[in-house]
Amino acid sequence: MNDVRPDAVIILAAGEGTRMRSTLPKVLHPIGGAPLLGHSMRAASAAGASETVVVIRHQRDRVAAFVEDFAGRLEGHAVIADQDEVKGTGRAVECGLQALPADLSGTVVVTMGDVPLLSAETIGELTRAHAEAGAAVTVVTSVLEDPQSYGRIIRDAKGDVERIVEFKDATEDERAVTEINSGIYAFDVAVLRRELANVTTENAQGEKYLTDVLALARAAGGTVHAHVIPDRWQAEGVNDRVQLAALGRILNERTCERHMRAGVTIVDPATTWIDTDVSIGADTTIQPGTQLLGATSIGSGTTIGPEVTLTDCWVGDDVHLRRAEGELAVVGDGASVGPYSYLRPGTRLGAKGKIGGFVETKNTTIGEGAKVPHLTYAGDAEIKEGANIGAGTIFANYDGATKSRTVVGRHTFVGSQSVLVAPVEIADGAYVAAGSAVTDPIEPGQLGIARARQRTIDGWVAKRHPGTPTDAAAKAAASSSSPTTESSEDQQ
Repeated sequence: MNDVRPDAVIILAAGEGTRMRSTLPKVLHPIGGAPLLGHSMRAASAAGASETVVVIRHQRDRVAAFVEDFAGRLEGHAVIADQDEVKGTGRAVECGLQALPADLSGTVVVTMGDVPLLSAETIGELTRAHAEAGAAVTVVTSVLEDPQSYGRIIRDAKGDVERIVEFKDATEDERAVTEINSGIYAFDVAVLRRELANVTTENAQGEKYLTDVLALARAAGGTVHAHVIPDRWQAEGVNDRVQLAALGRILNERTCERHMRAGVTIVDPATTWIDTDVSIGADTTIQPGTQLLGATSIGSGTTIGPEVTLTDCWVGDDVHLRRAEGELAVVGDGASVGPYSYLRPGTRLGAKGKIGGFVETKNTTIGEGAKVPHLTYAGDAEIKEGANIGAGTIFANYDGATKSRTVVGRHTFVGSQSVLVAPVEIADGAYVAAGSAVTDPIEPGQLGIARARQRTIDGWVAKRHPGTPTDAAAKAAASSSSPTTESSEDQQ
């Protein structure tokens, strides 16, 4: 990006967004892993603005809390400005200016809290174009086949920007114009302060329009410049959930393309959803039906999918993870997960470890080379290096009041269909017999058996279920195996 930076960015985020039909403020609806407003704040921060102001009104406290939190994550700051009861974009910007230093000079960029595809590069290009043109105002425009209800750019005979007319105030001829106002501007701060004071609310909506500043600046002898961008989506705002979905799809396509150009194989981008903060190493393959969400990080040479959803997970190199879901989990290098596994928060799978089919883990550390292959629930546990957990094992961590921890030692083997009742510790190099319900510690080298001795009762089926198919099968089997021997029942 060029080194020309705006002196300030004002983000307009005060609107109610009634067409979203939601109790959630429009600017807080998520797209690509962050609220709409978050994308606008990130672009302003990356553009290097000296000052950032977010103008808010609708659900003020809720939006303000987000602004303060998100600004901290950007390692920057944002000033909150409150719009008063006077309506209109012009008044919103006026309130934003009041939050800036009185002696601020230079260029202020005005953008909106619902244009998630606007990039820092475009903000920089706008600032540079504004400076090079020596303009009082520069407006970002785009040419659309179907301009819908956007404000129209009206040019004079020489091709300069004469004014912007809002759709509701436009004539039929003006509505036929296809060059639209994006609502994104660069202003000379002094011009903006002066002309906003002259803007009235004498229009169809009774609002103070920011667009009126352009005509006033031009009348005062200033130049109004248009910065046309070919990428219409960067100027596209969100007014309803249909547009939210459309922009989400475009953003996801661009995110997938960015990863593919960096050396990631995405087999089917149409069924792959990747949030903007996700990182993926080279030579990793993403199979269809995968969602990588939040701050998920994937290493190199890994295969993810098909049908995997990871949220805020860390996955190492050379991992194979398929048909699984994970949240706030860590998967070490060379490990394998799935199919149909659920890695809940606090799961840490060591290098070359295994979490197999139909396994659920929570707040559990699984050591290097350890295996939990089949049909197991492991909660609040530490499974150390090289241990093997048999199919159907349950770590019973909750007694109805408190949760307790289980430890399984190094290279220990837990037999299938066991229940480990926490708190309990099984030492290194021990065995647990299949079907055991373990409640007491098992020491190194010991075999723990916690089950009743098997009994077999002759003739039980014939006595309890005579004449049933089971009885017939038993008699047939007995007759086949011992043709010359009478049963005890026949002798009676």
